[in-house]
Amino acid sequence: MMFSKLGEVEERFNDLEREMMQPEIAADPKKFQATAKEAAELRPLVAAYRDYKHIEAELAECQEVVQGDDEELKSLAQEELPELLRQKEELEDRLRCLLLPKDPNDEKNVVLEIRAGTGGDEAALFAADLFRMYSRYADQQRWKVEILSQNMIGVGGFKEIIALVQGRQVYSRLKFESGVHRVQRVPTTESQGRIHTSAVTVAILPEADDVELDINPADLRIDVYRASGPGGQSVNTTDSAVRITHTPTGLVVSCQDEKSQHKNKAKAMQILKARLYDLKLQEQHDQISADRRQQVGSGDRSERIRTYNFPQGRITDHRIGLTLHKLDQVLAGDLDEIIEALTTFYQAEALKTGQG
Repeated sequence: MMFSKLGEVEERFNDLEREMMQPEIAADPKKFQATAKEAAELRPLVAAYRDYKHIEAELAECQEVVQGDDEELKSLAQEELPELLRQKEELEDRLRCLLLPKDPNDEKNVVLEIRAGTGGDEAALFAADLFRMYSRYADQQRWKVEILSQNMIGVGGFKEIIALVQGRQVYSRLKFESGVHRVQRVPTTESQGRIHTSAVTVAILPEADDVELDINPADLRIDVYRASGPGGQSVNTTDSAVRITHTPTGLVVSCQDEKSQHKNKAKAMQILKARLYDLKLQEQHDQISADRRQQVGSGDRSERIRTYNFPQGRITDHRIGLTLHKLDQVLAGDLDEIIEALTTFYQAEALKTGQG
């Protein structure tokens, strides 16, 4: 069945390439873009399938030589066989992964929410460290980061920071970051050198398209008030801060970073939409088995997913048992190794359940 499907995919890819060569398609930017997009999505799968067919042909040729009479050629072919069989097995696994149903949110931008948990100022400082880590990773990926809302504390940390991350496959790369991130380190204010443990929660919410959410304006209560800075002092003289309450769910979003009430309202709506969309996704996840939820990564935020141990320069992801002794590099945005390991793990778990 898998190879029958792959044959159909390759045929479709060939059709798309031919279509892009047609003058009427090339002359229509909208049609050409849609055709090119579909071809680009199929290209990795088709490339892997062609590699697989090439290895199969080599294997068949090799096995034929092994059955022949030429002893020297037989000996060479027998040496090649194990490597060709290994490559064939690897490509089969890759093809199964590429055929897994795609997460419809993978291409989306995300709303990144980081909140200080237990640990007071130390948790707020680590929230700032994590925001820097994700911002540096975003720079490496050529993504754009826009702060939507922030609640700073005097020591340079964040009680909460919310940002929009825009770019290619943002959700696909960051979706396994949701959860409780634990930090173990000696605070600068600790004279006895004792290690403190603090926690920060990270939420990765796919940005909601307007067409996906139908928000009834009657369900929104919008309050405006004067923005306040640290200590409660007023930072402007107009009612520019905005608080939006979604009455059916009780979700409340506040935004006061901009001087314009209009801009604050737009940012607050952006955050609210992402949270409502996340609720919608959680409800869908709740309808399927607990096993399946775990395998696709439900983003359960009550669960500790990772520990950052500063005295040992160690970072451990508890979901997959991965430990790396490169904490400084990870905090500088070197997240690829962790992200790749998580993606591979969850793909393997999905394959075990027969998905795709």
